Amino acid sequence: MTEILVLYYSRHGNVSEMANLVARGVTSVTNCIATVRTVPPVSTTTECVDNEVPETGPPFVSHEDLSRCDGMILGSPTRFGNMAAPLKYFLDSTSDLWLSGAMINKPAGVFTSSATTHGGQESTLLSMMLPLLHHGMMIVGLPYSEPALNRTKSGGTPYGASHICGADNKISITADEKELCMALGERIATIAKSFDSKIN
Repeated sequence: MTEILVLYYSRHGNVSEMANLVARGVTSVTNCIATVRTVPPVSTTTECVDNEVPETGPPFVSHEDLSRCDGMILGSPTRFGNMAAPLKYFLDSTSDLWLSGAMINKPAGVFTSSATTHGGQESTLLSMMLPLLHHGMMIVGLPYSEPALNRTKSGGTPYGASHICGADNKISITADEKELCMALGERIATIAKSFDSKIN
């Protein structure tokens, strides 16, 4: 089985919902599974330790999850045009995986949610790509052959899937945004699977 890690941080539930859609896209590909993981919030108190297991939702990610997966898709809300601190904090801890080359040549993609149309979605997606490139991963976006990318009046970029949730976080994910989330998961799973078949 080809395993794709869907790793995200979500504050108000929008990125979490997107992660589930991305995972559905992954599992739509035969012999592909999605492992959904999250990261703990960070505290203003330095070195504050959170519970090892969250009260709800998927488990917290481990370095083993990254080492084992055949591809990875990162999701984060937009924070001033950048990924959220909890996801960045976790990625900053992965130097052991960088030293071992554990992530080299694995396909990777990104997705985000912001309150407004011009809330920094594309720069957030690009910020998530940077550590993946340092790990030697191959960045996969969304091509304009995806019909929803040409139709969308809300989220959706060639850099990755996105959603506009509104200032109150109550705007539902649109049909086009859902389609693009699933397309991203399906595309990365298909690429990772093709790599696996060539290796095996």
